[in-house]
Amino acid sequence: MLRAPRARARALLGLLLVVLLLAACEPPFPGDDPFYQPPAPLPAGNPGDLIRSRPATFSMDPIDQAAVPGVTSWQILYRSTDALGAPMAVSGMLMVPTTPWLGLGPRPLVTYGVGTRGVGDDCAPSYTLTQGADYEMLFVKSLLDQGWAVVVTDYQGLGTPGIHTYMVGPAQGRAVLDAARAAQRLPGSGLSANSPVGIMGYSQGGSSAAWAAQLAGSYAPELKIKGTVAGGVPGDLGATAEFLDGSPFVSLALMAALGLDGAYPELDLDGYLNARGQALMADAQDLCLVAVDGIGTLITSAFTRIDDYVTTNPLDTPAWQARLAGTKLGGTKPSAPVFQYHGAIDEMVPFPQAAELRRTWCNKGANVTWSVLPGEHVLGMVEGIPLGVTWMGARFAGL
Repeated sequence: MLRAPRARARALLGLLLVVLLLAACEPPFPGDDPFYQPPAPLPAGNPGDLIRSRPATFSMDPIDQAAVPGVTSWQILYRSTDALGAPMAVSGMLMVPTTPWLGLGPRPLVTYGVGTRGVGDDCAPSYTLTQGADYEMLFVKSLLDQGWAVVVTDYQGLGTPGIHTYMVGPAQGRAVLDAARAAQRLPGSGLSANSPVGIMGYSQGGSSAAWAAQLAGSYAPELKIKGTVAGGVPGDLGATAEFLDGSPFVSLALMAALGLDGAYPELDLDGYLNARGQALMADAQDLCLVAVDGIGTLITSAFTRIDDYVTTNPLDTPAWQARLAGTKLGGTKPSAPVFQYHGAIDEMVPFPQAAELRRTWCNKGANVTWSVLPGEHVLGMVEGIPLGVTWMGARFAGL
């Protein structure tokens, strides 16, 4: 009579041991991983200097996290510059094909800005790309299939400590440029200062790519940038926030407010929030939009208005308007060619402000190829990637 309970106990113990062993094999989340904790204070150095690196695995397998064959990868922690001009540490991931580069000159490097995923450390792309759980992994793979190296930045505060400065263009653009510098300086990557560089991104990544294109001439003039592909660009945060207010995606505007507040402490977002806003912002600190809690936040906040979360709308104040003006694209002409594309019926990033950015750049004498695609935001991303890859290939070929 005792055999069955003992057998069940042994089976349960065995199952527990298997679970513990599997848990031990899982890499820690960025918030619990010492790799993502920068030294304090940061060592002296220059933007793009490596702080540390380690081998990693690029995976598109969410079950077993099996490595994509023919790719060598590293997670990196590097120096960059925040929106106020102070040094900061940013994490990211570099992936290099193992096959020899057969094109002209050195192997090209694409520095890639990811789109919106939330503000929680667990949605840092340098982590999700190792777990087969990144929604842009197929796009990254399409670049690697061209024989190009790809470096992906986590941006400020996504992976590393602190608030992710979501949609703060100057910080995002510098993180994109410094990721390229760090990739070129990583021993064993096969890259060098002579590697031609392309900049790519969509949505939040499109804004980041566009800011990198604008800043490159003054911030990273040594990079041999051949072109920038920027899609679904929110170039005017004020216009985008007005467009999103009361829409199904108002949470994106609220996240941008959180990002601005993280970058510019004098904005004091907490001083404007009512009880509902305080609860939402507390929940948003670790939010990943592609997770269950993130989807829940999208649903519960859908069709609400910014005024539902504040006592006074901060976007109407001079301090916030000044910072919003400082994040508006178009102030500087990109020195290298740009391919900009946008979905004609984009429901998240308003089309008119993207078209205005294109006109502003063109009026300054920029070389801009503009494409209007027949889709909304997600379809525009899918449609635009192959066009962007073809366009970038021509730039790397010297055309």
